[in-house]
Amino acid sequence: MKIIAIGRNYAEHAKELNNPVPTTPVIFLKPDTAVLKDNKPFYLPDFSDDVHYELEVVLKICKEGKHIAEKFAANYYDEVGLGIDFTARDIQAKHKEKGLPWELAKAFDNSAPISIFLPKSDFEDLYNVNFELKVNGESRQVGHTKDLLFSFEKIISFVSQYITLKKGDLIFTGTPQGVGKTNRGDKLEAWLEGKQLLNFDVK
Repeated sequence: MKIIAIGRNYAEHAKELNNPVPTTPVIFLKPDTAVLKDNKPFYLPDFSDDVHYELEVVLKICKEGKHIAEKFAANYYDEVGLGIDFTARDIQAKHKEKGLPWELAKAFDNSAPISIFLPKSDFEDLYNVNFELKVNGESRQVGHTKDLLFSFEKIISFVSQYITLKKGDLIFTGTPQGVGKTNRGDKLEAWLEGKQLLNFDVK
């Protein structure tokens, strides 16, 4: 499986990092070795002094597809969960200055903790869904899917024009404003529509 992640898909997050608001989806990849499951602890890597949390709604692809029309894209995912896109912001900043790819900042081992997944049918309206991240009991990120710049279906259609989607692939759909530094000893907890799906420690 592969992880396809969407950058700058909430306007306020793009602005908080002084990035332009995109007119087409910004895409990057994480390998399967980035996945961290079962609320296992996240160990801060020794190559960065500024790892940031980024909470995201994650889609699980349920069948293979390419060149998917947007009007059919909803048929290609059937489960929704939460994930953290851990980002080595110091490394990313250096690479952005030089116009280099972000992978060293985004794709390192265990940089993508994921929750269990819930059936799409559990949600009356996927564009009326709240999600929240708390760090040490304090609310840090509150997002709402109505604020997505690019819909889930637009993302799936766009990505599939370039990359074949396969069953089990994960799509991280972007983070809202409020990202910040992760510190050793932090406890991260996240909720999707009031249901706690993530609860793990940083070591």
